[in-house]
Amino acid sequence: MDAILLQILNGLDKGSAYALIALGLTLIFGTLGVVNFAHGALFMIGAFCAVTVQKLLTLSSVKLDETKTDFLGNPMKVETPYVESWFGAETGAAIIDWSVPLAIIFAIPVMVAIGFIMERGLIKHFYKRPHADQILVTFGLAIVLQEIIKFYYGANPIPTPAPDAFRGSFDFGVLLGFDPNVIIYPYWRLVYFFFAVVIIGGVFAFLQFTTFGMVVRAGMADRETVGLLGINIDKRFTIMFGVAAAVAGLAGVMYTPINSPNYHMGMDFLVLSFVVVVVGGMGSLPGAVLAGFLLGILESFASMNEIKAIVPGVDQIIIYLVAILILLTRPRGLMGRKGVMED
Repeated sequence: MDAILLQILNGLDKGSAYALIALGLTLIFGTLGVVNFAHGALFMIGAFCAVTVQKLLTLSSVKLDETKTDFLGNPMKVETPYVESWFGAETGAAIIDWSVPLAIIFAIPVMVAIGFIMERGLIKHFYKRPHADQILVTFGLAIVLQEIIKFYYGANPIPTPAPDAFRGSFDFGVLLGFDPNVIIYPYWRLVYFFFAVVIIGGVFAFLQFTTFGMVVRAGMADRETVGLLGINIDKRFTIMFGVAAAVAGLAGVMYTPINSPNYHMGMDFLVLSFVVVVVGGMGSLPGAVLAGFLLGILESFASMNEIKAIVPGVDQIIIYLVAILILLTRPRGLMGRKGVMED
């Protein structure tokens, strides 16, 4: 029982990332009908927003400290971050420590702006083109963005630690009545899961309970009729592209303490996230979220040594096996609309 609970917990953080990225992908496909293969790059850019904020906050001035000397008796150089000089040592250190959560403030306008530029500058020209053309152009854009990140930040992963308050692990075993140290789970992974739940809930509430969201949902169902009512649905869909970009970016920001940012992390998540979208049902927001968590947990179970001893490498292919099984029996996915991806 404890092993099952541990694998479920282990699948939640990756499932949360899958669900957030797939949610943005589904928003774009459902509103604009575009298969956006650059969406994984938005996740990567969000992660590097956190890296950028960390680098900015740790910019330092170098001074000679007469009270400290090296082995030759020369004054030592001491680096003091500017934020500690401006706000005091204690407050400045706290700001640096909380650089990842603070990066959210920086990432939201950056990601929305990037989303607007992508949609207005490139993707709008491919609305009526075949999906194959959309995939080629957005995949090419993803490679360009990836190489830009590689040029400016290098090819090596960049550690971006969580705040000190969320380092360490929580003993779930004691909480559930098991022996101590049986079910241990990192605090930040719990933070990421609850963060994902809040973001997903916020998106659904926005679409369900606001006038703007209701119009967007109506446009997703019947774009032409909404346009005939005199509503500029294209403008609203552009805004939703920005929202989808922000969701992917925030997913990347908060994932940095779990997986150190690197230039190819967007591609790593992109293919899996598209599988999640297809399994959940193209255009189905609830389906994308459900499939994200489901496949994340299945991948966690498949990574158990007992399972891999029976089927070596199954953890690398379990998501694709599940996708094949579901699409053979239900081509539109778990919660896809009738007629989508069906003959």
